[in-house]
Amino acid sequence: MKKIFLMAFILMSLRTLAQTDSVKVEQFCQIIAVPRLLSNKVTIDVDFGDEKNYWTETRIKTLEGKVKKFNTIIDAMNYMGRLGWSFINAYPVRTYTTEIFHFAFKRLIYRSELQQTIQN
Repeated sequence: MKKIFLMAFILMSLRTLAQTDSVKVEQFCQIIAVPRLLSNKVTIDVDFGDEKNYWTETRIKTLEGKVKKFNTIIDAMNYMGRLGWSFINAYPVRTYTTEIFHFAFKRLIYRSELQQTIQN
C-alpha cells in the first residue's frame, strides 16, 4: 500500500512539473516620443503591434488610469527599463516642424504569458 501511495505521489509531482511553462519568447514594443508644444516635456505613445484606430489610447497610464507624463525621453526609457524592457535601437523621424523619436525595446516572457496577452 505504501508503494502505491509513493508511486501516485511521484506521478502527481511529475505531472505538476510538466505543466510549468519554461519556454521564453521575445516580445517587442516601440515607444514614440513626440515633443509637446511650448514645453520641454514629451508625450509618449507605446506600440505593442496591436491594431489601432483613431479612438484607441496608446499612451502609458498610471494605476489610477491617468496618462503618465514624462519629463524627458530618458525618463520614459528608465520607466520601460523598470518594467523589464531592454533597449534595442532608436531612430528619429523628421517632419516639417518636429522630430519624432522612435525607441525599440524587447523583453523575454514565458510563452504562456504571451498567449494571455494575445487573448485579451
